[in-house]
Amino acid sequence: MIALTLAEIAEATRGTLLLDGTHVSPETAVSGPSTTDSREVVPGGIFFAKPGEVTDGHLFAPQAVEAGAALVVVDHPLQLPVPQLLVDDTVVALGDLATEVIARVRALGRLKIVGITGSNGKTTTKNLLRAVLEQVGPTIAPRASFNNEVGAPVTMLQVTEETQFLVAEMGASGIGEIARLVRMARPDVGVVLKVGLAHAGEFGGIEKTLQAKTEMVTDLLESDVAVLNIDDPRVATMADKTAARVLWFGLDERADVRATDVVSDRRGTSFTLHLPSRDGGDGPGSEPQSRPVRFQVLGEHHVMNALAAAASAYVLDVDIDTIVSALQTVKTAERWRMEVMGGTEVTVINDAYNASPDSMSAALKTLAQIAEPDGRTIAVLGEMSELGEFSGEEHDRIGLLAVRLGIDQLVIVGPSARRMHISAINEGSWDGESLYFDTQDAAFDHLSGALLPGDTVLVKSSNSAGLRFLGDRLGESFS
Repeated sequence: MIALTLAEIAEATRGTLLLDGTHVSPETAVSGPSTTDSREVVPGGIFFAKPGEVTDGHLFAPQAVEAGAALVVVDHPLQLPVPQLLVDDTVVALGDLATEVIARVRALGRLKIVGITGSNGKTTTKNLLRAVLEQVGPTIAPRASFNNEVGAPVTMLQVTEETQFLVAEMGASGIGEIARLVRMARPDVGVVLKVGLAHAGEFGGIEKTLQAKTEMVTDLLESDVAVLNIDDPRVATMADKTAARVLWFGLDERADVRATDVVSDRRGTSFTLHLPSRDGGDGPGSEPQSRPVRFQVLGEHHVMNALAAAASAYVLDVDIDTIVSALQTVKTAERWRMEVMGGTEVTVINDAYNASPDSMSAALKTLAQIAEPDGRTIAVLGEMSELGEFSGEEHDRIGLLAVRLGIDQLVIVGPSARRMHISAINEGSWDGESLYFDTQDAAFDHLSGALLPGDTVLVKSSNSAGLRFLGDRLGESFS
């Protein structure tokens, strides 16, 4: 974080500075990282005591002080030997401080911000774009899926005077949340990947999801750019709701940034990347640019994420050769996202960090595409959470899809996912092609003895189902 005095932090967060007994001046500067997790506090950092559903961050403030926190942000005073900042809401204060830091750094004229949202692919796109932009200048991007009202501002607060690019992943589970994040760090480039059923239960339906995701582009200025997925009809409607220039990406031939000649295999996906000309005229550099890409991230569906990253980098004046070189160096989208594990005999694809109907379908199609010619395909599937009223029919649809794709063995884990098993049986998988287990341990015991050389295993579920740990166990067992 840029250095701010305690007084400046108090003003930015509309808080009251409590210094009694600390022998610290309001003009003392703080520049350490901010966190809501006392285990992540480092000397000179700021600890925001966030109340939670299970516990309260105020209970861990003493541990934060022991770890070296220079300031503790609280909603009620505590007996602590360090400065405290008393605010009405610690999460709101976190966002207010991020807003102030971003505004100060932007005023220097160097920082460019890319905001990324969508029902699927945010984290992968963020990682790909970070890989590209790091080749050009100092870049800040969130770790894992730090994209909510806490994770996003924590990432924003890492920005310093030297930062050239901020890649801000912006997620939401309700109307107004993306708009709040956009107000903290208004993007120069706003990216919308897809509007699907992920979290539709929380939003209250697909139209509410569309409304929430549209918040990414509604406040963009004419000088900004909206990077939109032309292949998604819902995303395409956002072009009429933004003042920004629109740059389309996708497989459609009308896209400004597109991919052709897409071919997937066990080593990744090859495609040809097409970018617009740089000057839009008839002189040198006016011809559209094309380059072959050997993309190592597994799954044809990740090509769309690569296109979104390439489009964003193009807007930021990164040349096509740098874009392609960086994309080709990325091997894994993220931990537990199409992560290839196992060994020479059994391949395990651990994709169980999250799951929606769209990402589950894409993962199953990838499994069918990359199978060894003489090997079996095994899909180990768990619940897709947060689908609300769509849950039953979407689990049914995935069970049917697995059968129709010719997946050799379906292994369903957990009561909430059992409808996929029933649907597969009803579709014809009644002779053991689909198996159901209540627990991960039971599924692991079966798979440990049933997997054969040449098998390719996909493990896929929502984060809450926890099958990523089953995927790790299988990967280690067959490494």
